[in-house]
Amino acid sequence: MIDYLLDVNFNIIALVGILGAFAITCFCLHTFMGKLPKDLGREFAHNGKLSAGKPRGAGFIFILVFTAVALVTGKLNTELGIYLILVIAAMMTGFLDDCSRAPWGELKKGLLDFVIAVMLAVTYLNFNSSDIYLVSIDKVIHLNQVVFGILAVVLIWVSINVTNCADGVDGLSGSLTIVTLISVYIIDCFINNDSAFSYLILLFVICILGYLWYNATPSVLMMGDAGSRAMGLFISIAILKTGCPLLYIPLALVLILDGGLGLLKVSLLRFLKIHIMKNVRLPFHDHVRKVWNWSNTQCVFRFVIIQVVICLAVIYMFIIRSNIIF
Repeated sequence: MIDYLLDVNFNIIALVGILGAFAITCFCLHTFMGKLPKDLGREFAHNGKLSAGKPRGAGFIFILVFTAVALVTGKLNTELGIYLILVIAAMMTGFLDDCSRAPWGELKKGLLDFVIAVMLAVTYLNFNSSDIYLVSIDKVIHLNQVVFGILAVVLIWVSINVTNCADGVDGLSGSLTIVTLISVYIIDCFINNDSAFSYLILLFVICILGYLWYNATPSVLMMGDAGSRAMGLFISIAILKTGCPLLYIPLALVLILDGGLGLLKVSLLRFLKIHIMKNVRLPFHDHVRKVWNWSNTQCVFRFVIIQVVICLAVIYMFIIRSNIIF
């Protein structure tokens, strides 16, 4: 009886937390957006100068709201508490860059991302196994912890940076992140994963929705690196917690292709002097707008539609392979 009452009380608190997170995010963004640093416009991005003068760094606000509501309404333990600290750390590295008069260098940001990625990988391995579930063949593979840790660091670093690079169109990276996280949430429900963390996924999504209220085309503010880097980190945490890290590839495929192709192109050119995709503007959202004449709205909707289709296919495959019966 006591356990039942505790569950009922938590459900009520969770409901209040979800509704409150949206309301508080909207209120805080509306109230404090004028205090945020102003965007200078991106010289090489398609229509990048149109964003000049808009408040940026909104991630500083909605990530703090997410953390505060999680602390008050969530069932946190040591592991989840460390994850929240690391999300704030990723947000702060991005926000300090947003506030800087001169953008931070790629090396500095990359090293900071690497440090956060290592800390996250170590934390995950301290509380979870290094087993990997391969959905497509319904098999569990045990990896050496060191090998798993290295692969986890790569996943985390990539997730942070591709999500950041995909942030260039009003509503795009936020919408794609929501699709990815909701897909992870659905999978978590089917495999009875940590309900406390699943609740954090919903809170995170709600806070992004509060931000999108003001970022929908034509936007009045931008998340900046403060938001995109924190979102990328949280996606990697959510994927790792499923026990199926390879799910990152299909569940975030559009983010990977949109933001990752640019990273790949620059890296190959800089380090190996290999020039690929010479006739493609990257990030790819610039290509479809500049070359294919897609509007911002078409870009967001079509990218999101593609990701939704992929995620639904993955969820269906996961249900079948896991022998889950409705």
